Amino acid sequence: KGQYMYDENGRRYLDCINNVAHVGHCHPDIVKAAHEQNQLLNTNSRYLHDNLVDYAARLSKTLPEKLCIFYFLNSGSEANDLALRLARQYTNHEDVVVLDHAYHGHLTSLIDISPYKFRNLEGQKEWVHVAPIPDTYRGLYREDHEDPVTAYADEVKNIIEHAHKRGRKIAAFFVESLPSVGGQIIPPAGYFQKVAEHVHKAGGVFIADEIQVGFGRVGKHFWAFQLQGEDFIPDIVTMGKPIGNGHPLACVATTKEIAEAFTATGVEYFNTFGGNPVSCAIGLAVLDVIEKEHLQACATEVGNFLMKLLKEQQIKHPIIGDVRGCGLFIGVDLVKDQEERTPATAEAEYLITRLKENYVLLSTDGPGRNVLKFKPPMCFNMEDANFVVETIDQILTVIACFLSRYGKRTSDPIENIYLFYLSRYFISTHPVLSKSQGS
Repeated sequence: KGQYMYDENGRRYLDCINNVAHVGHCHPDIVKAAHEQNQLLNTNSRYLHDNLVDYAARLSKTLPEKLCIFYFLNSGSEANDLALRLARQYTNHEDVVVLDHAYHGHLTSLIDISPYKFRNLEGQKEWVHVAPIPDTYRGLYREDHEDPVTAYADEVKNIIEHAHKRGRKIAAFFVESLPSVGGQIIPPAGYFQKVAEHVHKAGGVFIADEIQVGFGRVGKHFWAFQLQGEDFIPDIVTMGKPIGNGHPLACVATTKEIAEAFTATGVEYFNTFGGNPVSCAIGLAVLDVIEKEHLQACATEVGNFLMKLLKEQQIKHPIIGDVRGCGLFIGVDLVKDQEERTPATAEAEYLITRLKENYVLLSTDGPGRNVLKFKPPMCFNMEDANFVVETIDQILTVIACFLSRYGKRTSDPIENIYLFYLSRYFISTHPVLSKSQGS
């Protein structure tokens, strides 16, 4: 219910990571919309219906005018797969440029363009090109670089030029508007504009994956790509996860030109359950709740407050190397040392385990699995922010005490196991944390 999850014994957990339950778990308005529509019409009709038309019209009001064609599907993976098809049909090109450590879905076509996945499998396909994440904290070009925007965009330009020399042609630059699996990254403003210029010059299109980060989560804008500025508009936008608040619903928005090229193939696009009456009723209800409960404003206000609290912890705890984010999309980068910024992977894993024991659900992301990711339901409030940060503070205090007493972790897994169990004893005897745990 709301921003909380309950286990089989009725214990309540504060959910800080479930961006799927966008307006809150089991929101009564969403449940009501689904129930009422289920009683009126089945979920497989080949005919147009008011819900579908109304939902497309409502979505169009949130997007730039040129993104006026909508395809409805059931999952983010389906949406990204269709976006890839649209790009290739429109450009008659095959190759795709993606960011390192990106994840765009579980279908074979998407695993092929997800370094997060394919690096563990057979590797990179010839038609896939990987650009560095525009991370100004631990990336190739950092905050002290004179022009990281141009430097990162030039990496994409160089990739395109190298591909052309090999006879390859770029169909698309495919990117999450805010790389989430990559470590809750906030690309510097202007980066997308420069990349789009290079991609368009090569005959490709720009695809913005908003599946995890869109729908008002960033607060001041409805879509995360809008953080780049009013002068940037993608050619294709994909959305999923939060738009159905847990119900299978996804969408691809694109231009008339791209849609017409897709239709010209003569191969009709059809999705059995995509855009069905129940899904669209739920989608409309989600938009209503966002508006009625002022959840965008909430994301801004509570997100700013949470960022403030976390930055205060950054001053107190050297293990916090960076706090970054926008609205209720926040990453906390844990490091072993401030100078080298070595990922504190073991410490991050330990922290989220302890948080769960204290009834807070949080997770990690990033190449080093050391970035705490905050993507809570949008009803997350000030009290929740205070509670989770106070709990993090207590656990980090214990970690600091333990490391100062027993030394830092090593690369030896056996020694680390020993240190882990030693830490359990240390924590059980620590008055602050043992009290917070209730044991």
